[in-house]
Amino acid sequence: MEELVANLHLHTRYSDGSGTYAEVAQAGLRAGVDVLLISDHNVWVQGVERYYRAGERRLLLLVGEEIHDQDRQPQKNHLLVFGAGRELATLADDPQAVIDAARTAGGLTFLAHPIDPELRAFGEADISWVDWQVRRYTGLELWNAFSELKTVVRSKLHGLFYAYFPAFIARGPLPATLRLWDDLLAQGQRVVAIGGSDAHARQMTLGPFRRVIFPYGFHFAAVNTHLLLPQPLSGVLETDRRIVLTALAEGHCFVGYDLAAPTRGFRFLAHGKGGEAMMGDVITLDGGVTLQVKLPAPADELRLLKDGQVIRRLKGEALVQVVTQAGVYRVEAYRRFLGRRRGWIFSNPIYVREAPIRDWRGE
Repeated sequence: MEELVANLHLHTRYSDGSGTYAEVAQAGLRAGVDVLLISDHNVWVQGVERYYRAGERRLLLLVGEEIHDQDRQPQKNHLLVFGAGRELATLADDPQAVIDAARTAGGLTFLAHPIDPELRAFGEADISWVDWQVRRYTGLELWNAFSELKTVVRSKLHGLFYAYFPAFIARGPLPATLRLWDDLLAQGQRVVAIGGSDAHARQMTLGPFRRVIFPYGFHFAAVNTHLLLPQPLSGVLETDRRIVLTALAEGHCFVGYDLAAPTRGFRFLAHGKGGEAMMGDVITLDGGVTLQVKLPAPADELRLLKDGQVIRRLKGEALVQVVTQAGVYRVEAYRRFLGRRRGWIFSNPIYVREAPIRDWRGE
């Protein structure tokens, strides 16, 4: 199994970011990222996807779009679109139309920063997702590294501190977002969770102080989405784009806060009579299923959850649990970093389903 580190939800000079594609890619290469998925606001740029290389390292840069209705104030319902291969911002006033058009084009859609509170100190409004009638989207952004800033900044002085010491910001996905995700899963939806940096690398000015807010390189070392692939990338753009998007679509991925400690090597697997499963997969219960969790390093707290409720917690780097009930199982891990407990790893679920009932003939 091949693991790639992907950083999603990035902005460049094509919208409200500060970097060019080449500058962002070079920052990604220096940080050891394997895949970048750009998503500028309401603009899809054609013909710029490619591999970037530095020595033996290579980075795949793909381009999507963050779509929202710019006439709406505040501008809620931000939607990340990847792999559609066409401009969809003309449909921005109807999120369901964007989702349907992206699906028809073979693309993926994720609700961006579904819980995104206001930031009064800097006059920024709440831009949470509000259209909950939508269906058939791929997933949601469980952890948005930039939006999380709003939950810790209480004044402009706080903003100045975190501008110089951004590593102190991260706590984990917002509790309300985790509850929202679990509620959607409990409704029977298969909702893929991703982590987004929402990187802009903006210039901040506060009196005599000028600072780039969270350079791209910082974001690339922090909240990432790790993809698990059946084979290494080939180096062929068209083939590898399809492999990356398939891993995202299937939920073969997890969210890792790599600044606290590298998360590469995390695995969450299931074994049973129905075969084997990984994150994003369905496995048949058929008597019992063994869940296995392996962390790349010990966690201060490792949690196994069923249908949003913690059913086991421990310290360490491994967990084995036999389950005999159908449900949606997922994993959370926490570590201490810079003096406090912080979210570290958040898996996508394994869906354990009841075995089909056989008739008297065994069919």
